[in-house]
Amino acid sequence: MPTPPDPQHKSSTPPGDSEAAPARRRSPALLIGVVLATIALFALGRWLPLQAWLDTSRSYLADLGPLAPLLFGVGYVVAALLFVPGALITIAGGTFFGASLGTLTVSLASTTAAALAFLLARGALRPRVESWARSRPRFQALDGAIEKQGWRVVGLLRLSPAMPFSLGNYLFGLTSVRFLPYVLVSWIAMLPGTFLYVSIGAAGADAATGATDKGRIVLLVVGIVATVVVTVLLGRTAKRRLAELEGE
Repeated sequence: MPTPPDPQHKSSTPPGDSEAAPARRRSPALLIGVVLATIALFALGRWLPLQAWLDTSRSYLADLGPLAPLLFGVGYVVAALLFVPGALITIAGGTFFGASLGTLTVSLASTTAAALAFLLARGALRPRVESWARSRPRFQALDGAIEKQGWRVVGLLRLSPAMPFSLGNYLFGLTSVRFLPYVLVSWIAMLPGTFLYVSIGAAGADAATGATDKGRIVLLVVGIVATVVVTVLLGRTAKRRLAELEGE
């Protein structure tokens, strides 16, 4: 946590600006990075023999029927509890199930993982998680902010990249936020990022199977860019508000 300012020194910088400035610098880089990643997926789909692999995987999933998204969701939950990066699995969800079913599957799985980690931190794993968190000043600030603002801080942190998904799931369990508001606001606030990464995976799968015409490619890229812009704006607003709460 930043060192408290000298009470004799009055800074002219508005609250949150020190946090917002780095976010502004990172926003164009994030947008460019996602666009380049999308283009790279299309290129890989055209140049590498991914179609056969995807056809085999999708045929296997089709044979499983309704069990396919269920099994994928269970795997997602286990991976999230073990701190596997959620973005990679979310992209895989779009690759296998497409944008609509992929978003639904990943959204339910990520919310379930968030709920289970929260309960574990309040129960069986509490001593271990607590011993790690209590020595971190940043967590003290988080705990105090949630005590005052409740689920609102949870929503801001879900929108902001300030806290990794899996780590946050456990740390929230140590705070005073109630379970049901925590689960509901986590589900809603995680939706923009879920849709973004699932769409990237779906775009790569379409390119690999040659199922995307030029018009659809343009619409898909525009949709992904629009989602990136919305996600970045929401993240910047969340970081600014979190910085204000930390200052208070």
